[in-house]
Amino acid sequence: MVRMNRFAAGFSVFLLFCSSAVAQNPAPAPASDALQPAVTSSESPEILQFQKIEDSWSNALNRRDQYDLELVLSPLFVDVAANGDITTRSQQIAQLITSDDPTFHLQQRVITVRMLGDIAVANGTYALHHKAGSAQVDQKGVFTQVFERVHGGWQCVNSQRTEVRESTNVKHKKQPGTETPFHIPLFGK
Repeated sequence: MVRMNRFAAGFSVFLLFCSSAVAQNPAPAPASDALQPAVTSSESPEILQFQKIEDSWSNALNRRDQYDLELVLSPLFVDVAANGDITTRSQQIAQLITSDDPTFHLQQRVITVRMLGDIAVANGTYALHHKAGSAQVDQKGVFTQVFERVHGGWQCVNSQRTEVRESTNVKHKKQPGTETPFHIPLFGK
């Protein structure tokens, strides 16, 4: 009986040792996997998913489609435009219905998406063509939009746009003798 217990204990230790050795050295991948090139995508599934939502949003505005816009925007939606105007979903829909700008066109491109459970934050760029008074305006900028998962889909609850202006500063060549080679603050002129 003692001999049987020693054998069982020794066999258990042997199995434990073997299983830990196997766990530390996982089996190599089959040779067929090594021959297949890795397929990579520059866009994650989340970016593609939110790009479709942004396309629906842009198309709703471009076609003046109130129903499609209501599907994208949450009833809690707040928009901060590039000029600082703050509007709600109801105000956005009213602007859509009353707009008389046939040249209005919005295009949005998602760059990053961060998933935070039932909240997602999308960042990207936009190009907006519209009429301001009698002039046509082309505006480019960046956006941050916060989405909430609702009934298996996503609705935007907050949008912030910032216009990016192109720099018009042209560096002028300095006249010889006007530049100082070295300047230490508090000790110079």
